[in-house]
Amino acid sequence: MSKFTTGELARLCGVTVRTVQYYDTRGILIPSELTEGGRRLYSEDDLRRMKIICFLRDLDIPIDAISQILQEEHPEKVISLLIEQQENALSDEIADKEAKLEKLRELKGGLKNRPVCSFESIGDIAVLMENKKNLKKMRLMMILTGIPVTALQWFSIIFWIVRGVWWPFAVWVLAAAVWGTLISRYYFRHVKYICPECHGIFKPTLKEAFWANHTPTARKLTCTACGHKGFCVEVWGGEEA
Repeated sequence: MSKFTTGELARLCGVTVRTVQYYDTRGILIPSELTEGGRRLYSEDDLRRMKIICFLRDLDIPIDAISQILQEEHPEKVISLLIEQQENALSDEIADKEAKLEKLRELKGGLKNRPVCSFESIGDIAVLMENKKNLKKMRLMMILTGIPVTALQWFSIIFWIVRGVWWPFAVWVLAAAVWGTLISRYYFRHVKYICPECHGIFKPTLKEAFWANHTPTARKLTCTACGHKGFCVEVWGGEEA
């Protein structure tokens, strides 16, 4: 079995020699052997114990509390619980850092597409980032509700071709018209638009929004604040009565 001097133990655990000596004086890490010259020698079990002590100190647990934990009949149960809590805390911290990193990347990518960087443009990008998830959820809901309508369309067409019966197609036309009207009203009730000129957020009329030329993320509208007419960026507008 390997034996370690005070210096070797300190190096393996990333602490100072003085720290190892201090733990000895406090009685929580007593060396397994002492040479005739009085040198401390530590075993592999001592090394494992030292690593546990270092872990508990990293959690800001006082020396007296560590001594009490190590004197428990089953200290591994307490230490296992502490490790689990630390793991959960680090996982939450990593998730939070990753979310912030993703926001920074989106902001960086958005600024690259802007010829001039200003506080207003950064504000626009921040609004887009904040509302991106809500828009995705709403669009997914629209797609899911449209699946039965599409299925009815193909069923009615096939039924008309194979059986020569046209009325299922007429039912689909009526259902599609009702669905299209309801989903359009729902959609435009929950979105707003950012004007690229005055950076104001406005809501157009349903008629203007419905017939406007558009892309997946923008729509050609007239800003109600400054009167600018052009493509305005779509953002989540929240719930409305």
